[in-house]
Amino acid sequence: MPLITLLSDFGLTDPYVAEMKAVISSISPEARIIDISHSIEKFNIRMGAYVLASAARYFPKCTIHVAVVDPSVGTKRRALLIETKHAFYIGPDNGLLMLAAQIDGVQHVYSITNPKLMLQQVSLTFHGRDVFAPAAAHLANGTPPTNFGDEISDYAVPRFSKPVLKTGELRGEILHIDDFGNIVTNIMSKDLERIGARPRHLLSIKMKNKPRKKIRLCSAYGDVASETVLALIGSHNFLEIAVNQGNAAEKFKTKVGDAVAVLTRR
Repeated sequence: MPLITLLSDFGLTDPYVAEMKAVISSISPEARIIDISHSIEKFNIRMGAYVLASAARYFPKCTIHVAVVDPSVGTKRRALLIETKHAFYIGPDNGLLMLAAQIDGVQHVYSITNPKLMLQQVSLTFHGRDVFAPAAAHLANGTPPTNFGDEISDYAVPRFSKPVLKTGELRGEILHIDDFGNIVTNIMSKDLERIGARPRHLLSIKMKNKPRKKIRLCSAYGDVASETVLALIGSHNFLEIAVNQGNAAEKFKTKVGDAVAVLTRR
């Protein structure tokens, strides 16, 4: 039974999510549909990318993920079908899909242009229903990815999808701040390995416009006393800066998108 997930900034008050599900069910009645989230902040591509990347890795192989946070809908921005080693991703070419796709391992990227695999009438304001949902349903029915359009290589890769290593320093940014106030960066455990960071090492961390701080890399929040600052690899494999039983974002007055630089201090 094919599995399709949905993620969007549509909310649940309007009929948009139901319309996407109706289109999928009409084309692929056997498909099972699971909602990841429809509460992404409006137009917040970075937040959508983080939530998608965090959840997608736990779904079965060959799951089809449809994500729609699309402030440029109706413009010349392309519709994408991405095939990775683990899954398929369908959505706008605005960087929304790439964080998850790169973690999975991108194999092929296609521009969705075949009108036979869209609804007959395509609205300029609702590609989620008229382009992305039908594409997911046809893919679930077994249509080969090559039928959707040409393979491309010039797709959008957002800055937040990958940190850079420069002169021994990892340079990334704040990807997300969770409800506990934990500061989630786009630096992953494999990136820390590149600078030789290990648990119990001191990390020298600088956040935008803040003094550099020496912070211990821990394995769990409870490794330090309450109200103590720590760093750790969180449950989604991203480096977090946290305060045990406190709010790191409030303490450091940081926001999503702020730059983060990390060095190892053993």
